[in-house]
Amino acid sequence: MTDISRLDHRVPAACRTLAQWLLYVGLVLAAVMLMILGRANGQVMERMRIQVVDVLAPIIDMMSLPVDAVVVAAQTIRAWTALAEDNAALRHDRDRLLGWKDVALRLEAENAQLRQLLHFVADPQTRTVGARVVADNGGAFARSLIVAAGRHHGVGKGHAVLNGAGLVGRIAAVAPRSAQVLLVSDLNFRVPVAIGPARIRAILAGDNSDEPRITHLDPDAFVEVGDRVVTSGDGEAFPDDLPIGTIASIDNRTIRVRLFTDASPIEHVRIVDFGLQGIIDEAREALSAAPAGPSGPAAPAASPPVAAMAGSASR
Repeated sequence: MTDISRLDHRVPAACRTLAQWLLYVGLVLAAVMLMILGRANGQVMERMRIQVVDVLAPIIDMMSLPVDAVVVAAQTIRAWTALAEDNAALRHDRDRLLGWKDVALRLEAENAQLRQLLHFVADPQTRTVGARVVADNGGAFARSLIVAAGRHHGVGKGHAVLNGAGLVGRIAAVAPRSAQVLLVSDLNFRVPVAIGPARIRAILAGDNSDEPRITHLDPDAFVEVGDRVVTSGDGEAFPDDLPIGTIASIDNRTIRVRLFTDASPIEHVRIVDFGLQGIIDEAREALSAAPAGPSGPAAPAASPPVAAMAGSASR
């Protein structure tokens, strides 16, 4: 029984092998016959080739559709990849241009402030030093600035500090490479001023607010809101006609001044030495320390109004 089953398995295997050989031989013979026929009668072979192509053309077309779809998909993926790379490059360029935009805006603001500084025409006999504000320092004063210019640059205590809008303050302390600016709005700042077209004399006194007060004003003086306030030149603290601000409000004889320098942040200033000694403590100390000989000339005494004005400005 076992031998019979083995024979049954061997017979189909032999048949398959014989069929494969017969198919192989038949294909070889068909190819040889086609070659002989093509040599003998080319027109017949051409018609047969056309017929075969005509039959196979729809099949080839249908088979090419998936290939075309794959090609289109590959092209689309390549296009998306190129777009992604272009978008990344554009974002990089945009970020770089935004950085340059910030630099350009900062330079534009700086140039605007420097152009405003150029509007001020100093007296030919004065000495000026341009400086950049590096810090807003409270310290001993509530309203003060630190500038990057000091004794090595010719800056001295009491020098006037201005920008394109007007008077910023005065130099309160000097170091070799920096200086402290006491702002007009500080509690310790006093300056003689002239108000309006009539140039009414008064004292501008800072009180640590954005709008300093007008003090020592004649009770009969007529002052209106909007009157221009400039330095009067009294007491030799500052020269005359340095712009300070305008009258902002009048309330129960409390007169407030809106400063010109509050319109924009102060980043650059001009330090001006007008050659005045009205509020420089060192100069007064040097004069008071000078020995007076018995026959030497006495120092001229300041007139009472001027002395009082200078003392008020130095407080």
